Parts: sequence; C-alpha cells; structure tokens
Amino acid sequence: MAGILINSLVPIFVGLLLGFGAGLFKIVDNKDVKGLVTFLMTFALPCSLFVTIARTPHELLLGQAKAAIVLAIVYVAVYVPTYLVSRTLGKDNDANSAVSALTLAFPNSAAVGFPLLRAAYGPQSSVTVVIAIAMGAVTVTPATLAVLESTTSTDTTLSRASHIRIALWKACSKPVFWSPVLGVVAAVVGIHMPTYLDSSLKILGNATEGTALFVTGLIASAQRFSVSWGVGWAVLGKNVIQPALCLAVALLLGMPMEQTRWVVLLCAIPCGFFGILFGESFKATPEVASSSLIASTVVGIFTLAGWIVLLSHVH
Repeated sequence: MAGILINSLVPIFVGLLLGFGAGLFKIVDNKDVKGLVTFLMTFALPCSLFVTIARTPHELLLGQAKAAIVLAIVYVAVYVPTYLVSRTLGKDNDANSAVSALTLAFPNSAAVGFPLLRAAYGPQSSVTVVIAIAMGAVTVTPATLAVLESTTSTDTTLSRASHIRIALWKACSKPVFWSPVLGVVAAVVGIHMPTYLDSSLKILGNATEGTALFVTGLIASAQRFSVSWGVGWAVLGKNVIQPALCLAVALLLGMPMEQTRWVVLLCAIPCGFFGILFGESFKATPEVASSSLIASTVVGIFTLAGWIVLLSHVH
C-alpha cells in the first residue's frame, strides 16, 4: 500500500510544486498564463478526450454509463448548493458565486486524474478519468460560463433568458465541450482513424497531464490566500463530503465495486482550476475560491492517501 501511495501521489505533487515554484520565483509569468491555458484547453485536453473515447470499444464505453450518471449527479449536487450558499449567506454576486461553485464541484481531474488512477488502479481506469472530465465539461462548466457571459454582457436590448442562451451556445462551442461528444460518436459508429491522424492527436493529448499539473501550480502561485471558515468548509466539502457523496450514490445505483473505487477517488481529487481560470477572464476572482484551491491541494496530500486506503477496504 505504501508503494501505491508513493507512486500515485509523489509525481502529482512534484508537478504541482514545479509550477508553483516557477510562478513564485518568477521563472514563468504567473500573471499571464493565457498562452499555456489556451494550449491546454483548446488543443491538448480536447485531443486527449477525443482520442481516449474514440479508441474505447463500444461495449466498454456503454459500461461507463453508470459512472457518467453518478459523476453528473455528484457534480451538480455540489455545484448548486455551493452557488446558492455563496449568493445568500456569502452575499456574493452571480459571477463570483459561479466561480466558487465550479472550483468546488469540478475536481482537478485534468491534471491529477490520469496519473493518480493509473498508478493506483492501472491503465484500464483511464477511460473513467476521461468520462469524469467530459461530464464536468458538459454540465457544470457550461453553466458557469453561461453565468459569467450573461453577467458581463453590455447588450441591454436582450432579455436575461436571451443572454443565457447565447452564453450557453458560446460555452458549448468550445473544444473541451464538443471533443468528448465527438469521441462518443466516433466510438459508437466505429470510425477508424488513419494511423498518422491518431498518432498526431495522441502526441498533443499526451501533453495534457504535465501541462495541467504545471498550470495548476502556476495559477495557485498567483492567487491570494487567506484562512477563513468559508475556506475550511470548502475544503471539507471538496476533499471529504464530495467523495463520500459519490460513494453513497454509486452504491445506491449498484455500480461495480472496481468502477466505484475509480469514481470516488476522482471525486476526492482537490479543487480544479477551471473556475479560477474562467473567472480571471471575466474579472471574477473570489478570494474564497482561490484560497480553497490552494488549501484543498495541500490538504489533498493527506485526504487522497486516506481515500486510497479506505477504498482498498471497501468490498
């Protein structure tokens, strides 16, 4: 067990620390990460999502249906209450509330999911990581972008509903949204890509893990950090309550135990950087979200180890 913990967690936090150190010591500009993020979100991650799903046999992909349902339920079940609490108790605006909700609801699966699950459970778990990223990309991510777009629009001739429809369309037009959908279509139809095309997409996709880890550390190094009750509750909710909720939903739906371990560990991954990233583009950077990202990642060293041990005893 000690070997599994070391092999699965150390490489992840080395990548995060390299990015954090590069930003902290100004080796890389942590205030302007647009180029790296554009590469990750527009090229590397969509290629990884598409290739992994498109390569998955039809029958195996259908076997991920319960995982997709469980993850969608858990993401939304965390996103909506977080948004409402931020708006009511936190007295925050729509944009900041949406950023905080996405930060907590959508784990940093793009950076941590692949290396963590491969080390803990083997390469066969990779398709579930892709499903986890894809479900976040088609549920809570478009909702956040829609809120951000609608709250910053200067066109006063359109109704609130029209603003949201336009914003949703913009969100759904992004590669990180439609690439997994296209991958599902390719897998179901049975499209066989030429070797040169498959290899080209794979080369870009292979850059996802390292880039995502480095960018997460880089973004974290530029964020404000403060300790508060809100941050404490956020870390508890993300690192403990969300995976516990996932375990309960998975058991309720009768998911196979092996797959249950995969989705629960994915939900135990610390806060994702998508919320902070999108928020910066719209000048919505709530301190509770940035502080939660940093605190959740640090505490995740211990909580991820705890969940790996706990899941090994769940039968």
